[in-house]
Amino acid sequence: MKKIIFLLSGIIITVLAFAETNSTDSKSKEDTGILFHQGSWEEALELAEKEGKPVFLDIYASWCGVCKKLKTKSFPDEEVAKYYNANFINVALDGEKGEGIQLVEKYDVEKFPSLIFVNSKGELIAQTQGYHSPKQLLKLGEQIAE
Repeated sequence: MKKIIFLLSGIIITVLAFAETNSTDSKSKEDTGILFHQGSWEEALELAEKEGKPVFLDIYASWCGVCKKLKTKSFPDEEVAKYYNANFINVALDGEKGEGIQLVEKYDVEKFPSLIFVNSKGELIAQTQGYHSPKQLLKLGEQIAE
């Protein structure tokens, strides 16, 4: 009987601990982070013109592990998000679908993820590839926005 009570207590504690951790993690991932424009590429460029900001373009692939790491580690960072949301029109596009295919060609993307900064006319300001830690991504954004 003692073993059953001990086992049930362990299961309940484990379930409660997991539920608390899971709800906290999902809230922080969903409620913070870089806010990406949901319209078309042309609409993003028009918004950049209207707000006088450059565009930050993340071109990724759904199968890309490095892209996923960037999205889970760097984009949700509070300091990075605050800076990018204030200084850029942020766009994320799958480089193998829709408008992403044309932009891969236009900006000569060879690897995913490609992080591209353009002006409101779509003219290239800077381009880099691969994973950037939150600190590196913030420094990159600050250099571009100067």
